[in-house]
Amino acid sequence: MAFISIYTVGRLQHPYDHPASRGFFEAGYEVMQQAAKTGQLIEEFSPFGVPIPEEAAKGDGYPVLTLTVWKSLLGLYRFTYSGKHRLAMRDRSKWMEPYQEKHLSYVVWWTEQVKDVSWQEAFKRYNYYVQNGPTSFAFDFKNAFDEKGERCVVK
Repeated sequence: MAFISIYTVGRLQHPYDHPASRGFFEAGYEVMQQAAKTGQLIEEFSPFGVPIPEEAAKGDGYPVLTLTVWKSLLGLYRFTYSGKHRLAMRDRSKWMEPYQEKHLSYVVWWTEQVKDVSWQEAFKRYNYYVQNGPTSFAFDFKNAFDEKGERCVVK
C-alpha cells in the first residue's frame, strides 16, 4: 500500500513571534487537530532545525514549511479543500507574503514507506517539479497521478 506525501512552502509577512503571525499559528494548530481526527493523517514532520531551502529563503518573509504523510490522495485532497484548512487558505493573504512571480506552494508524491519520507526528499521532489513540471515523481492536485503512475483526476 502506498502513501501520499505533501510538502508546502510559504513565507509569513511578519516574524514568527509577531502578533500578526499569531493568528496563522493558532489556525495551523486547529487545522492539524482536525487533520488528526480525519484518520487520514499518518505523520507530521517538525520543521524545527531543518535548513531552509532556497525557494523558501527568497524574499522578505519568514519561511513556513510543512511535511505530512497521508493514507490516500483523495483523503488529503478532501481535507485540503474543506473545514478549517479551507478557511485558513481563504485567509492566507492576512498572514502570507504574496509572491511576485509564479510560485509553487506545494508538491505531492507517492511513497511506499513512511520511513522514506524526509525533508531532503521533500526538497528534491519540489525542485524536480519546478524544473520538470508534474510527473508521477512530483505533482499537484490539478496534475495528479495515482499510485501506479497513471494520470488521474482528484475531486
